[in-house]
Amino acid sequence: MNNTETHLGVYLPLALLLPISAYIVFRLIVRRDYLTGGHLGWLSSSLQLVIFAGIFSFPYIFNPPEWVLPWTLEGPTCLFLQISGLAIIILGFIIAFGTMAWFGLGRAFGLEQKGLIHTGPYRITRNPQILGGYLMVIGVTVQWPSWYSLGWIILYGIICHFMVITEEEHLSGRFGEEYVRYCDHTPRYLINIGRLSKPSI
Repeated sequence: MNNTETHLGVYLPLALLLPISAYIVFRLIVRRDYLTGGHLGWLSSSLQLVIFAGIFSFPYIFNPPEWVLPWTLEGPTCLFLQISGLAIIILGFIIAFGTMAWFGLGRAFGLEQKGLIHTGPYRITRNPQILGGYLMVIGVTVQWPSWYSLGWIILYGIICHFMVITEEEHLSGRFGEEYVRYCDHTPRYLINIGRLSKPSI
């Protein structure tokens, strides 16, 4: 069995398991916590971390070990793409973790909710952390491009969308018209597309 067959034999089951697990965590467990308690418990918050640890660890099954060291610029593409990928990763890191630091870790993990935030980065998009993470995934893919990496990009989008629509349901129920108005003026991701960018309830 060659490396491609070995990768597929591991890649495909995990590519199915991750979104199924994410659906269970975000659409069933997290959603239940929001509906019954109005916020997440430690179990739900921890399960969310497990899901994201899984998606960010996913390339270990198809990329060589050095893929996690983007600053070495030793990927299979040219130097220009290596530097471009690194720049995208750094930008994504700053957006994702800078937003978390600005927002507060308790709020970022759904453990604290003291009001609707629509200032700072949340004036541009309702999900800056998701977009920052997406840039990191894209940056790694620029440095280590493959069909496997393209699948990783798609998986990240699916998994994050499960989390986003669950949070939108909760925020819509909690803040009502204030949240609807916020959705009217601020896109879910980058651009508003009419009703598609409003809470899915």
